[in-house]
Amino acid sequence: MRWTQYFIPTSKEVPRDATAASHQLMLRAGMIRQLAAGIYSYLPLGYRTLRKVEAIVREEMERAGALELHMPVLQPIDIWQETNRVAAMGDTLLRLRPVRSGDASDWREHTVLGPTHEEVVTEIARGYLSSYKQLPINLYQIQTKFRGEARPKSGVLRTREFLMKDAYSFDSDKAGLDASYQRMYDAYCRIFSRCGLPYVAVEADSGAIGGDVSHEFMVLTDAGEDTVAISESGGYAANTERATCRALPAQSDAPQALREVHTPGAGRVEDVCRMMGTTPAQMIKTLIFSARVPAPGGGAKAGEVEVRVVALVRGDHEINEIKLRKACGAAVELAAPAVIEKLTGAAVGFAGPQGLIERMGAGDVLVIDRDVATMRNAASGANRTDHHVTGVNPGRDFPLEAPPGGAARVVVADIRMVCDGDISPDGSPIRLRTAIEVGHVFKLGTKYSDAMKATFLGREGKPQPLVMGCYGIGLNRIVAAAIEAHHDDAGACWPVAIAPFEAVVISLDPKDAEVSAAAQAAYDALRAAGVDVLYDDRDERAGFKFKDADLVGFPLRVVVGRKSLAEGVVEFSERRNPAQKDALSPQDAVERVISRVRELRSAAGPRA
Repeated sequence: MRWTQYFIPTSKEVPRDATAASHQLMLRAGMIRQLAAGIYSYLPLGYRTLRKVEAIVREEMERAGALELHMPVLQPIDIWQETNRVAAMGDTLLRLRPVRSGDASDWREHTVLGPTHEEVVTEIARGYLSSYKQLPINLYQIQTKFRGEARPKSGVLRTREFLMKDAYSFDSDKAGLDASYQRMYDAYCRIFSRCGLPYVAVEADSGAIGGDVSHEFMVLTDAGEDTVAISESGGYAANTERATCRALPAQSDAPQALREVHTPGAGRVEDVCRMMGTTPAQMIKTLIFSARVPAPGGGAKAGEVEVRVVALVRGDHEINEIKLRKACGAAVELAAPAVIEKLTGAAVGFAGPQGLIERMGAGDVLVIDRDVATMRNAASGANRTDHHVTGVNPGRDFPLEAPPGGAARVVVADIRMVCDGDISPDGSPIRLRTAIEVGHVFKLGTKYSDAMKATFLGREGKPQPLVMGCYGIGLNRIVAAAIEAHHDDAGACWPVAIAPFEAVVISLDPKDAEVSAAAQAAYDALRAAGVDVLYDDRDERAGFKFKDADLVGFPLRVVVGRKSLAEGVVEFSERRNPAQKDALSPQDAVERVISRVRELRSAAGPRA
């Protein structure tokens, strides 16, 4: 392919609204163009890389035994109602008006743009998988997804429309699921290695997808929007939504009496510490949430009731709402000021744990972080406006288990976010790193098959729910993550497996017949050898061409110029080592490119 016949609208200007390196470089290299917030066109160069990523994913899915199918983007909302995920997805679920006349308020007439396909694939499975003899089976697709992303940013890293590979395994039991999960986990490791990504697999929370075991595949980079906790030894890694650490040592000071201190206007931890001469680590934060739970008696007609969840963490720690949700058994949101004031009797900012249990009613929950449970002589709000107390001791001033006859539950659990320097479960310090999520695998179990009544007949002839796994990869994110992991000030430094072109031949003097002939010969020889090569035959200045080559990030480069050719040589260089330039004969340069391409392909893994 000749540059003059291709479409690569490069730009030297850095887009003002692009902050992530991948966003800047994909725009400047002419790989993408923004149509609207979170919506991008892939131009020929960018689409070429995306298709290479897609090919690697397909190869590894087939190698792992998955079967490709294609499911619709448009989905009736009623199958989402079957799994009770309409509310869980919220505004992320993009809804369309009814496709036929009728009551527009009737949800049964609505369709959605699929952000994911668990419901659709389960509907297929319940229609056809009727016997254990048909299992196991793994179905996958590469499909456009849509999500109502409120704040699209960072180019193709957070968008409203994106390309995703999602696979779904169906097994007859947990052992089968474990085997399917491991096959997909291993396939993901191969995919990300072949794409040249410096990834790490971390334990993760399953979120709205559901399931009880899950791992995310992360690329560590400052542009990442996720934070992962990785132990210094490398033996432990988890998303901070799930990460845990060893409990802090119990304090052993002798208990002191409660003492009230006047702290006018000091509702923040920092202000209280300054007034009282204490530290955040010696304070207890009392946070009050509201949650909706099934009404007593259960049953579909019983409805839900609102309860209060009081959560206690140290002043230098932050609540992990995902852990809190699991500890109390319900989704939570910060309570309204009126709810807080009614429970505590004080303005917001002055809540404390002492005496609250007596004010809590049936269904309410007091959740105490395990590191609060071992504190001594802590400071906290006094449940009185403009006052705090010192000398708060767990077990004396608030219970660590439900008191006899008490209406509220009491739970002691790990409900905090880990901090940099905490001791990980493997015994070494935790370090927090930002990262980009490029893949996620889940053990769904029977969450969807139970909800949608997808059963099969087991060996004993009895119906059983299909046991499922779910495995997703963001193809657009792989492209962006590769740039984030491999770039410099001049541009991208692509891994050869997903580079838009593996090599570029640059003619510095296209009007010179001898130079053009030599460049054309090198280009033809590389193409004949199977190298994916672009010929820059533009009549532009040398510096302009070099900057474009650096910006796009071709892994290998051959430069043919009048002066060097007169000496019988051309210039060979590699993008990742730009300072090293070798003067070789045209034939040797071609052989060097072919040799390096083969080496880099071999290091990346199989190639179709």
